Amino acid sequence: MTDEQEALILDSIERFIARDVKPVAHELEAADAYPSEIVEKMKELGLFGATVAPEYGGLGLGAVTYARIVERVSAAWMSVAGIFNAHLIMAAVVERFGTDGQKQRYLPRFASGELRGAVALTEPDCGTDLQAITTRAVRDGDDYVINGAKMWITNSIYGHIIAVLVKTDPGTDPPHKGMSLLLAEKGDGISVSKLDKLGYRGIDTGSLVFEDCRVPADNLIGGEEGRGLQQILAGMELGRINVAARGVGIAQACLDESLAYAQVRKTFGKPICEHQAIQIKLADMATAVEAARLLVEKAARVYDSGERADMEAGMAKLFASEVALKNSLEAMRIHGAYGYSTEYNLERYYRDAPLLAIGEGTNELQRIIIARELIKRNPV
Repeated sequence: MTDEQEALILDSIERFIARDVKPVAHELEAADAYPSEIVEKMKELGLFGATVAPEYGGLGLGAVTYARIVERVSAAWMSVAGIFNAHLIMAAVVERFGTDGQKQRYLPRFASGELRGAVALTEPDCGTDLQAITTRAVRDGDDYVINGAKMWITNSIYGHIIAVLVKTDPGTDPPHKGMSLLLAEKGDGISVSKLDKLGYRGIDTGSLVFEDCRVPADNLIGGEEGRGLQQILAGMELGRINVAARGVGIAQACLDESLAYAQVRKTFGKPICEHQAIQIKLADMATAVEAARLLVEKAARVYDSGERADMEAGMAKLFASEVALKNSLEAMRIHGAYGYSTEYNLERYYRDAPLLAIGEGTNELQRIIIARELIKRNPV
């Protein structure tokens, strides 16, 4: 993609944000209301097919451009970015590992937003340690029968299809060799309930229960059992780049609002931006944002090259999410009591940022992934 083409895309995203997101974000977030009209606008923009190949009706954007879109959307309202992120992780897995039939059947409908999806990994007693999942899928003729429960699943209520990680051979050692991914369309055998959260509101996060849910065997991603964990971990590289870009967006929004406020708020006869204590905060916030953005861009470029990007994505996700957390707190301190008020955006950033240190793998896990990959790439 040329710089001019990317500029046109980002300009259309900026106009969408100014027209359709910012005017309603505060009200919808406070009510924890699903942004249905925003979703329809995103379908028109092609965001549900942002990274899907053009041959399937998608925009075919690289991760670099995609990350820049996510950053801009998240600076306005992070929940909106989550709606198409979870969907695109599912789409990426199908595009990279699905059979030809699965790609032809599903990717055009994913790209148009006709079918919006979720990825169901986490369970009530299992999050980071995915090999410990207990959701089971048993082959029965031409179907798999799924039983189990999933938790904290984005797009689970208003979405239409779920890529669910299951055990197809629970006795296998190591456990990951007995894990598979199935595409389960919503219907009989799947019940869902909404979960309440501190932040990340407006998006439909739910718990799922599978009770004798029958899924056609043709919906086994890749057509071969035992590949599920490998498939979803590859998809999560894009997910972690997305989370990192969200962190940059929140951190940038905190900086922008703090810069503006510090120039109009006065204490001791002058704007607070002239006080050294505030200047130090602003300088540190700005430096951290730029560093986080560069890490995200590097991870996205590695992903676009086709090389393994788990270490780079992990670094970007780790650093950018911590920057979002720190900048949200510093912005609140700069704003004083106004930062603590629900009338302003700062308290929302402060509630949204912690999710980034937990979602798509905790930051503690990211450090382990980074260290292991460093050792692997630099043998003595």
